Amino acid sequence: MSAGEPGSVVRRMLLGSQLRRLREARGITREAAGYSIRASESKISRMELGRVSFKTRDVEDLLTLYGITDEVERNSLLSLAKEANVAGWWHSYSDVLPSWFPTYVGLEGAAALIRAYEVQFVHGLLQTEAYARAVVRRGMKGASEADVERRVALRLERQKYLVGENAPEFHIVLDEAALRRPYGDREVMRGQLQHLIDISERPNVRLQIMPFGFGGHSGESGAFTILSFPESDLSDVVYLEQLTSALYLDKHEDVTQYEKALKELQHDSPGPDESRDLLRGLLQLS
Repeated sequence: MSAGEPGSVVRRMLLGSQLRRLREARGITREAAGYSIRASESKISRMELGRVSFKTRDVEDLLTLYGITDEVERNSLLSLAKEANVAGWWHSYSDVLPSWFPTYVGLEGAAALIRAYEVQFVHGLLQTEAYARAVVRRGMKGASEADVERRVALRLERQKYLVGENAPEFHIVLDEAALRRPYGDREVMRGQLQHLIDISERPNVRLQIMPFGFGGHSGESGAFTILSFPESDLSDVVYLEQLTSALYLDKHEDVTQYEKALKELQHDSPGPDESRDLLRGLLQLS
């Protein structure tokens, strides 16, 4: 994976999980590990979760504390730390991104399977340029046109994952509310509906619509995304976006609850073919 690709985020997570295993194997607390590198317990926690970049000196000191003296093993982990600090392609958009979002973009680009439920609007990976512009303008009131266009450009760049050579599997349940809530004018919405019909034909995309007629369902807590990675060392991550921050859940019991909710949503929604027919019906009415 070359510089600038999403692998840097995954390498941070891999290095973090290896450091955690080494610490636990020696029976060392996070507090003691933090003390050894002049940092807090929460800094060690963030490092082990792959949420922060790694200073070479910190990694060297932790490896010494954990009794890792073999040069080959040390160098392997130190080179992983170096690669983990490479800025992703999305780094150049940091001026128009909320602080928590670059981590998500990196995880999304590294995932082999993306599963999601969306209710407010069409998922970012499936938005047309015109629809994305309408969504961004609504969400960035008062922003300059240049900033709006940069955010739209980032969204379109992310979408290349879905049609690339190593495209992930993308399983999405869209609430009917997302399709009926207008962003932009009639033509924008018609274009968006047609795009959903077209992209739902891709072999790696499984698109289902949760219709109003079903009533209450397991997506009652709102939108969420579950990311799964090809590396066996990495646990699945649930991403929950909030107004001023985001949550990344990777505890097994949390992930299991969201997987269960998504399975119920998939079970209760019409299948991909019927959902495509629903989209065609909405297009005819629009």
